[in-house]
Amino acid sequence: MKMKKSMILLMCTVLVIGLLAGCSSNSPAPAETPETNAGSDDGSNGETIVLRLADTHNDGYVTVEADREFARLVEEKTEGRVKVEVYPGAVLGDEKATIEQAQFGAIDFVRTSISPLSEFNKELGILMLPYLYRDVDHMFNVLDGEIGDDFLESLEENNLLGLTWFDGGARNFYNTKKEVKSVEDLKGMKIRVQESKLMMDLVTSLGAVPTPMAFGDVYSALQTGVIDGAENNWPSYFSTSHYEVAKYYTVDEHTRAPEVILVSKMTFDKLSAEDQEAIKEAAKEASLFQRVEWAKEEAAAEEAVVAKGAVITRLESNQEFQDAVQSMYAEFGAGYEDLIERIINTK
Repeated sequence: MKMKKSMILLMCTVLVIGLLAGCSSNSPAPAETPETNAGSDDGSNGETIVLRLADTHNDGYVTVEADREFARLVEEKTEGRVKVEVYPGAVLGDEKATIEQAQFGAIDFVRTSISPLSEFNKELGILMLPYLYRDVDHMFNVLDGEIGDDFLESLEENNLLGLTWFDGGARNFYNTKKEVKSVEDLKGMKIRVQESKLMMDLVTSLGAVPTPMAFGDVYSALQTGVIDGAENNWPSYFSTSHYEVAKYYTVDEHTRAPEVILVSKMTFDKLSAEDQEAIKEAAKEASLFQRVEWAKEEAAAEEAVVAKGAVITRLESNQEFQDAVQSMYAEFGAGYEDLIERIINTK
């Protein structure tokens, strides 16, 4: 009994001491250890800023490889203050959706063709006029100069900033029937196009019949004769195996749609001037990497389809094709005549 009373007394004493300690403590609970930042901080507290870059192409595609080179360069040039994570395969949305997210800072960088971007900034459509460029060198002489810089800066009104230009290749016609060497050869052919007024008018101007269709349906449509042809760049012609069912490929280079790396203005404005400059430099260097790799990809695709039996037709001149689409310049280039003239005359 005596031992039981002693145990009860001891337990009561421990309970009272615990209550007194709890009542006398006014200190808050210790703060959680902060995690690595996303793009909401300027990095002045020494933490790494993690930013996201969206691309619709799959891993291994040239633009995704260039995205990763951009990310590497950013981390190197900012000495680890800024890290870019690349999200390929449209996991963050299609091009239009990711552009919209970047406008509000939900995504930090986007690699996109100017085709969907022209829905946000109509002036960009000028850069996709048919037969506008003599060749790829002419296009980049335009884009890497004052004209291209003006276009990149014009995106600021859309709460975006353009950082650099990527090569999206030249689009060419291919078909199941015959070599196309003249406008006359295209007449009456049913040609698959993107659902775009500019592309539909292009095909119509050349005397063919534009047929909008989902890209994934093109192979079977060519195979079954629903369409006679389509148009795309070398890597796409090869990777989709369209050469198996449409072996005639004409290098007319009717459209070049350059691509852009965008940054959300909301994100960019939060960064230090030093890191902003580092990101601009990284983008320019990554674009040079992308252009070299794209040229390799085009050459490899051409070699592969020729080995598989594709018949390649290179036009001595596409002047006849240019003449056939001049009415499009009056419609789509209205109000931009001086700019178009500057582009055409760029050396």
